[in-house]
Amino acid sequence: MAENLSLKAFVVLMKSSKTIQERVKQDIQSYGMKTSEFAILETLFHKGRQTVRQISEAVLINTGSITYVIDKLETKGLLEREHCKEDRRVVYIQITNKGTELMQEIFPKHQQVIEDLFEGVSKEDMRVVIETLKKVGLKA
Repeated sequence: MAENLSLKAFVVLMKSSKTIQERVKQDIQSYGMKTSEFAILETLFHKGRQTVRQISEAVLINTGSITYVIDKLETKGLLEREHCKEDRRVVYIQITNKGTELMQEIFPKHQQVIEDLFEGVSKEDMRVVIETLKKVGLKA
């Protein structure tokens, strides 16, 4: 039977994705957070004020679940809500000073964990992986 490279690539992608996700989850948990909490704070930290819908699209969490996580982060004083003056249905979420200080402390450590995962992989190989995964993602 001939080797099916598509199936092999799929299996390798899925296994490595699972392993990477577990390592990232472990890192985030070491800061006393859940992955969803970290993802929301990271989005606000890097992109600034966002609507709930924008955050939901950025972190790939549905808006129903995201409200619960936002409530928890707001209770901890890490983010705050601001109602849009022009459209009361729109609520902006922004990171607080406390949230910014936290992310300034932990994000560089988190980034280092990710960089360590790619240690030994050349920049050219990373570019190839990025372009290849984009192609597969667009095809799907």
